[in-house]
Amino acid sequence: MVIGDRYELDDLPLGQGGMGAVYGGHDKHLDRRVAVKFLKLLTGPDEELNRRFLREARILAKLEHPGAPVLYDFGTFDQRLFQVMQFIEGVTVADLVSEHGPLPVPWAAAIAAQACAVLSAAHALSIYHRDLKPTNLMLCPDGSVKVLDFGLAMLREADSTQFTRIGQILGTPAYMAPEQIQSGLSGPRSDLYALGCVMHEMLTGEQLFTGPTEYVVFERQVKERPPAVPGVPAELNRLIEDLLEKDPDNRPVGADVLYERLQPFAVDLPMLPGFLHPSSVPSPGRMYARMVGRVLI
Repeated sequence: MVIGDRYELDDLPLGQGGMGAVYGGHDKHLDRRVAVKFLKLLTGPDEELNRRFLREARILAKLEHPGAPVLYDFGTFDQRLFQVMQFIEGVTVADLVSEHGPLPVPWAAAIAAQACAVLSAAHALSIYHRDLKPTNLMLCPDGSVKVLDFGLAMLREADSTQFTRIGQILGTPAYMAPEQIQSGLSGPRSDLYALGCVMHEMLTGEQLFTGPTEYVVFERQVKERPPAVPGVPAELNRLIEDLLEKDPDNRPVGADVLYERLQPFAVDLPMLPGFLHPSSVPSPGRMYARMVGRVLI
């Protein structure tokens, strides 16, 4: 299928989510690989879904950070909205944990710290992700991490609208902060809670709070204390406990603070064969980042 006489799509989708499907494709005008996200095909119009899809595109256009995908284009094809984005090679953290098992402490800390850098940029723009989870974090072959899928993100502006469906809480129960579940409210510390759930999962290989129904998971998120992660430094366990505090006021004050607390654990990262390029392969991204890291502010 070719969209607008320009974007030639692969036959099968790369993945599907709550709002639609993502296809790999080729931009014939600029001769480059792209990812094209289509809004879900419904039997009738869904104005709320359309607004959320448009809002995601505007958020991606506003959020300029190496850890977030670049939005190239936005439009309508056959009465369906679509986004054209940077094609990202890599593996989701969900697949990484599924194949590798529990991750080494340095890698769990490094992935979380990179996510913090993106969240810090987003929160500075009053953008709250609201659906941070392992399937929305992608580890690239050079070791960098991309934060994906801002479809549920909230952009707090004077003219922004709160999007909720009657009788439905938007988000993924296993990673939702108690305040999202109880009142539908989200803020920067809600994203940090979700990142705490992801960290716990990366270090144990299993979801933190599970249950036979969403309501069971909701109740556990609101009421249960997380178990300690065996075999990791006590200070890292304390950090995860702080992230998973039920009261958002008791969590770290921001993503930048969390980043600093994670840095001591993100050292001497071991190789992850099959997921990363070997060290002999040059990485222009890492070369650039090393120099930026030496700049004193």
